[in-house]
Amino acid sequence: YLVGDTRGIITEAAKKACFVCDKMGATIACCQTGCDRTFHLPCAPDGQCVTQYFGAYRSFCWEHSPQQTLQPRPSQDNTCTICLDTVEDIISYKTMGCPACQDARFHRQCIQRLALHAGIAFRCPRCLNQEPFMVEMLTMGIRLSKRPPSWETDQEVGPSDQRHGRCNAAMCLCPGSREHAEADGPWQLWLCSSCAAEGTHQHCSSLGTSTYSWECNTC
Repeated sequence: YLVGDTRGIITEAAKKACFVCDKMGATIACCQTGCDRTFHLPCAPDGQCVTQYFGAYRSFCWEHSPQQTLQPRPSQDNTCTICLDTVEDIISYKTMGCPACQDARFHRQCIQRLALHAGIAFRCPRCLNQEPFMVEMLTMGIRLSKRPPSWETDQEVGPSDQRHGRCNAAMCLCPGSREHAEADGPWQLWLCSSCAAEGTHQHCSSLGTSTYSWECNTC
């Protein structure tokens, strides 16, 4: 029955347009009753959409996404706790905060990067609160990794903005080597959507042209 269901889902998705990019094939729908917005997973950040990577894996458009409720920042220091660049002075999709200390503020991209690197040690970078903080971040659409912290592994960890550049497929079929990558086509390098620490050529993992994300076996 899975094959039939899958075909039905693909057929229906082909008829739906992404409200962000207007292209067809939008497979993700806002779970709010009565909302007919659909979108592609890669378009979610541009559309300020939230997908929760736990439980029922619910997705929300910008209008129905969960919102953080935080008190005014005690320190009035409008800098990101992680990168120290300026953040908005209000909580928004791009600017998030810690529900425990009510003081830490950070860019969504910064806290997402920290979550993937910190793994099971993920916690507020300011007050070090863990459980309420993790629950809030999951609710707000931050993906967590089940791996140990990247700084505790044997593998050398480069700068946070250094992109993984190697195919980790069991059998790499690329004639140019595992490190070879092209901007498009069969030798385009895909990174794991959960940890970004492993990659694969599109052809080496038989990824179709309509694929929008890939996860490694560990995640």
